[in-house]
Amino acid sequence: MDVDVRDHRYYLNRELSWLQFNRRVLQEAVDANNPLLEKLKFLAITSSNLDEFFMIRVAGLRHQKENGVKKRDIANMTPEEQLEGISDVCQKLVARQYRYLKVLLQELESEGLYFIHPDEASPEQKRWLEEYFEREIFPVVTPMAVDSSHPFPFLASKSLNLALLLERNERDMTQDEENDIDIKTAIVPVPSVLPRIIRLPDNKDIPGRHDFIFLEQVIRYYATRFFIGYDLLEARPFRLTRDADLYIDEEDAQDLVVEVERQLKKRQRGEAVRIEFEKGTSRFMRRFMTSEMNLEKEDMYEIDGPLDMTVFFSFCGIKGYDHLRYPEAHPHHPWSMIQLEKEGKTNIFDMIRQKDLMVHLPYESFDDSVVNFVAEAAADKDVLAIKQTLYRVSSSSPIIQALEKAAQNGKQVTVLMEVKARFDEANNILMARRLEKAGAHVIYGLVGLKTHSKCTLVIRREKDGIRRYVHVATGNYNASTAKLYTDLGIFTCNDHFGSDASAFFNLLSGYSDPPIWDSFIVAPINLRERCVELIDREISFALQGENARIVAKMNSLLDKEIIAKLYEASRAGVKIELIVRGICVLIPGIPGISDNITVRSLVGRFLEHSRVFWFENGGREEFYIGSADWMPRNLNDRVELMIPVKDAELCERLKKMVTLELNDNQKAHIMQSDGMWIKEVAPENKVGAQAEFQKIAEERDQEAEMTLAQKMEPYVPVFGSSKD
Repeated sequence: MDVDVRDHRYYLNRELSWLQFNRRVLQEAVDANNPLLEKLKFLAITSSNLDEFFMIRVAGLRHQKENGVKKRDIANMTPEEQLEGISDVCQKLVARQYRYLKVLLQELESEGLYFIHPDEASPEQKRWLEEYFEREIFPVVTPMAVDSSHPFPFLASKSLNLALLLERNERDMTQDEENDIDIKTAIVPVPSVLPRIIRLPDNKDIPGRHDFIFLEQVIRYYATRFFIGYDLLEARPFRLTRDADLYIDEEDAQDLVVEVERQLKKRQRGEAVRIEFEKGTSRFMRRFMTSEMNLEKEDMYEIDGPLDMTVFFSFCGIKGYDHLRYPEAHPHHPWSMIQLEKEGKTNIFDMIRQKDLMVHLPYESFDDSVVNFVAEAAADKDVLAIKQTLYRVSSSSPIIQALEKAAQNGKQVTVLMEVKARFDEANNILMARRLEKAGAHVIYGLVGLKTHSKCTLVIRREKDGIRRYVHVATGNYNASTAKLYTDLGIFTCNDHFGSDASAFFNLLSGYSDPPIWDSFIVAPINLRERCVELIDREISFALQGENARIVAKMNSLLDKEIIAKLYEASRAGVKIELIVRGICVLIPGIPGISDNITVRSLVGRFLEHSRVFWFENGGREEFYIGSADWMPRNLNDRVELMIPVKDAELCERLKKMVTLELNDNQKAHIMQSDGMWIKEVAPENKVGAQAEFQKIAEERDQEAEMTLAQKMEPYVPVFGSSKD
């Protein structure tokens, strides 16, 4: 039977799929297996995710709607229809989020942690609070009248503000003035330089209880002190979210860095796309809050609780409550390196010459592997050059420090710094200028493309000639996220990889035409074509009656051509198992279309970020890792890199890793044929992939320490010697 696998009925909308992902994150806030403060942190993550979603995705759709765009997406929805769908889902999602918060706040109270209103404070606490207000808050706050001579002020994106309705004191009025209604409006920004959550002195009458109060509640409580002669009729907190996307004309920009910096200054002043306000806010106040904004009803969110739950990120680190958090999980020494150290290898280059190495973050140490690799290269007298692509780096990056040292040591250092990495533009420009000052050659991205690949090339002079050492990874060279994201990286000095790496960097830095690649698979050159070829190969095996299987793990699955090819493979009998953390517009389990496809999403303590692809290949299994998801932007508009994993031992490790994730029955959400997700938690025979990976890394590290201790000869003191 002929079936059009490109029919829109077989695809979900991207934005609504992403909201389903954020709902999966939110679900962790009520997972009984998560400690209390970790549950609260998932509420904060959900809010942070929504902020970025509105600033980028919703803002983009609003632009399309305003410009009259009627083009339908992969699911046959217009921009206007998408905005309506987003509003409906988001309103319900936010309401659910605050219901969960109420439950968690009650659980915090059982631990002695209370969030109270100023009226609930004890007399001693009120005295302290008044002193705190006069000393710390009053001098910083800037009240702003709004009237004919004071226009509505510009309010930065994500800033918290109070809208106030004031009336002249009757006691200060003359008889004539009493006959006139004298209502005033004002805005009081809540200072971001002050702690949003204030801890009050403990109430001595209630031992074991600790009280906290929100800054905006304190400002509202003492609001009339900013407006002497006026009574407070209403005061409500509200928060705006603005368009934060950068619109960069790369073709006409004479200096890309200058253009990015110019656009960054506009980011906080983008058009408003959402307003959040406190439940119970009067209609008059709502009109006042939105008087200068082009917002519609669906852009307004009535919040039953404290605005902006990202405030709980800092609170979750409260001292003395480790029992309400996950046990500490430290990165451990990489297993690949432990094995070689047992054989007496200590130098990173000696190790890589011996065999390919693989590092599994965050369970294994980024510092011991990647940072050490670049740092040793910077200090090694035989290293001639270091070349690296950087997409996101931390503000105090050890990688940047090592590259600076390498340049200062006279080595040729070439870095492609992607200055268009969203929300990291300013930091990347700062890091790039540091490198330039140290003497490194910095390339600021390519016109029309974001460089998202993760690759380092070290050229070293050795006894038998020049040798190239290559590191390729699925995640960024960022020491901060390396402790939070699951990623994979491979070190090799294989000549084929070295040759491809040289050609890859020549492509980025010069005018070189793409070579015929031996091992590298590069977007936008041949990554899409190679992925299609690999799926087609499995289809051929299936049609020949052989076992055919694809296991693919990624962050997002959105590309229509790839999905259509997966549908074709499913119809041919290929078994397809997908692990997709975020967006997935493919629908599994559709009779005659995707019967052989399953989709699962793992949401847990660490953010799943690695991209791994496993093809059965007629019994000759092949594994690949890379930086790209199966999305149009990754395959068409970014410089991405995927490589085959050729070492048999590393392939076996990858196979065990992915199999464990496929068997996870604690943190896995399973996608249904209607596009919804169900979390399946097994009460027995529990398998939690992330917890198991952490356990494995700890056990290997302990085993290595025991082996080292056994090798060390014990010190036996010689009593009575002249040294005593």
